Amino acid sequence: MMVIKHLWKPVHIAPLVVLRIAFGFIMLVSTIRFVLRGWVDAFYIRPAFHFTFYGFGWVRPFGATGMYVLFGVMAFAALLVMLGLFYRIAMLVFFLSFTYVELLDKTTYLNHYYFVSVMAFLMLLVPAHRYFSLDVLRKPSLKVTKIPRWMIDIFKLQLVLVYFYAGVSKLNYDWLIAAMPLKIWLPASSHLFLIGGLLTQTWIAYVFSWFGMLFDLLIGFFLLDKRTRKPAYVMVVVFHLVTGWFFKIGMFPYIMIFVTLVFFPEWSVFQKEEERLYKVTGPGIKFIYAILVIHFTVQLLLPFRFLFYPGKLYWTEEGYRFSWRVMLMEKGGTAFFHVTDPATGRTTEINNSQYLTNFQETMMATQPDMILQYAHFLASEYQKKGIKDPVVTVQSYVTLNGSGSRSYIDPKVNLAKEEENFKPKKWILPFDPSSK
Repeated sequence: MMVIKHLWKPVHIAPLVVLRIAFGFIMLVSTIRFVLRGWVDAFYIRPAFHFTFYGFGWVRPFGATGMYVLFGVMAFAALLVMLGLFYRIAMLVFFLSFTYVELLDKTTYLNHYYFVSVMAFLMLLVPAHRYFSLDVLRKPSLKVTKIPRWMIDIFKLQLVLVYFYAGVSKLNYDWLIAAMPLKIWLPASSHLFLIGGLLTQTWIAYVFSWFGMLFDLLIGFFLLDKRTRKPAYVMVVVFHLVTGWFFKIGMFPYIMIFVTLVFFPEWSVFQKEEERLYKVTGPGIKFIYAILVIHFTVQLLLPFRFLFYPGKLYWTEEGYRFSWRVMLMEKGGTAFFHVTDPATGRTTEINNSQYLTNFQETMMATQPDMILQYAHFLASEYQKKGIKDPVVTVQSYVTLNGSGSRSYIDPKVNLAKEEENFKPKKWILPFDPSSK
């Protein structure tokens, strides 16, 4: 009862409004930046083949005009969200369009893309437009000043989970004992003024590794406590600006800096305004409760699905995505595909650049599900050329966190006959730390 009473306590809507404005603004900037950098063409128009997510093979890109129109719609929706104009429709359009783009090709998967979809989904469920918005300006009766506390707490919980699981994922030998991959990455910034030489020192890699782990594990809880919230937010800003400076990870640092503002109730500075409580009534609220219970249950459990798979997680990557594992490995590889006609025994080595962009080939070479998907695509292509039941094999070599190149996929397995599912992929060769 105490928990329920706490969650339903009326609080000022201002933190939710700040989140709406911040989220809409950073998404508007991010979308425009994506278009201006030519990534719409590079990732969704130019490739002849796309690595879709399992179960979403039906998601296909539009033509060139359609993709640019889609990004224009997405940017306009983000602007409307920021302004609070036709908020519910704008938020739905942004969520659907952004998630659609995210599902087009998993070679572009990033944790912060997933995070954006999750936040957009949660923002659909709350009345973030009912204060300091154009919706209120055009219809003053919409204005409210107080909402149930849970409407803000769900975003705090989501952020705490993101940070905490990012910290938990760093509790491993590679990160803490071997200081990998920071031991590889930091020297790459040795050109930086003043601190460049310091980044080549091994002990600095250990300091960064341990500090990063402790930051992720604890920062969410420091943000929840009003006594530590302000210094914790300063740490958030410094941490993300520094990581963004060193590692060139796009908009992720700024997204985290902006959305973390939701932890501050101090935005409610209007003391003399008339109090208007948001009334939560009707059967729809039970539906929202059910959605939230399902959502957070998934968020709590999904990062642990890797326990159902054998082998080294970073090597197999089974259960790796959608679990808030951020910047944990340096992985590179090569993959040579061969298609054999079983009727004649003739074997053809595939020129991957005929079907894939350089970026797609680089990402595919280290991720087994993409290797399998590409093998199925090659089998289909050669069936069109008149080869019945083509045999597709791959010779692949991968290096993980500076371990040296190792054979990755069993070269004897006909990948054209292997099915994509959630079962362990037995054709991934085990990681042997003793081999070179």
